[in-house]
Formats: sequence, C-alpha cells, structure tokens
Amino acid sequence: MRYSYEFKKKCVELYYRGEYPDTPDGIGLKRFHGTIREWVRIEKACGITALKNDNTIKAWTPEERYALVSRVLAGESIRSVAFSVGINNGQLYRWVRKYKVYGYNGLISKQNSSKQRELDMKKFGTRKPIKPNETEHEELLRLRSENECMRAEIEIIKKEIALREEKEAARLKAKKQQSSKNSEKKDTH
Repeated sequence: MRYSYEFKKKCVELYYRGEYPDTPDGIGLKRFHGTIREWVRIEKACGITALKNDNTIKAWTPEERYALVSRVLAGESIRSVAFSVGINNGQLYRWVRKYKVYGYNGLISKQNSSKQRELDMKKFGTRKPIKPNETEHEELLRLRSENECMRAEIEIIKKEIALREEKEAARLKAKKQQSSKNSEKKDTH
C-alpha cells in the first residue's frame, strides 16, 4: 500500500508522542506499526523529506553502491544500512547479491529498458556466475594487495640474510679464536 507524505509525517509525529494512528483496513496491526517504526528510522537518519514519494529515483554510482555493499559485508545489517541512506532494503539486498556473484562489475548499472531489466532479474537466480572483466578499481585493489605481500616477503628475506650473516660472523669468530688457541698451544711446546 502506498501512503502519502502527509500521512507518513503524521504517523511519525504521533509515534514521537507515544501514539499510533488507526490501522488502515486490510493491514495487520503488527505490520503497520513496524512500517511506522521504519519511517521513524528513515526520518532520523535522513530527515523527514526522505519519506516523500517523489517519482524521481536517485541514480547511484557504482562507487556509492560499493560503499553501501562494503558496509553490509563488514557486518552491518542490510536494514540498518538501507535506513541510514533512505533506500529500500530490498534494493540494497540486490546490490549485495550482484556484488557477490559478479564483483564490482555487478554494481555498474546497465542502460537497458525496464522490460529487459525485469527479464534479467528473473533470470538472475538461474544464471551461472561469469568471471567479470577486471575494472581499474579491482585491479588497483589487487595490485595493492600484491605489493603488500611482496613487501612482507622482502622483509622476511632481509631478516634471513641478516641472521645468516650473524651466524657466519659468529662462526668465523669462533674459528679465529680456535686457531689462535691452537697457535698458543704450539708456541708453548
């Protein structure tokens, strides 16, 4: 059911006063109260204007989508992240699912017709994941990771070399001391 902005605003105001409006016909009380609590969370996170039913849809860039998906993958709940930015949690769930299957390329929106998008989403569950082309962002992340591994390996090698040099120096010192002891014994005879 679609509610007007004025109705949502009134419900949020009543909620802050500790009251609920009358439940509309055909809607369960528990579900309606849950919806109002969602509106309150959205209003707290994004302001009261986030409850407007304007027909304009924000065009999210892949970087913005990735930032939200990263928060979910880091342990935040889909609902809390969605509420914090004022989007539907189902939309965020789809982005997370696409990211898990296709990586960063799954977050890049295609300029298709709405019918094609519907078909793609219906087939989405049955498609086998394909290996996406590596984007510059993914390549940068991969190269940084490789560099970090190489730095760690270099540090280990440096420590091994230093340890070998110490052992060799100690061995030479012991050999020198041994030879000097042997030469002292020869001199006394």
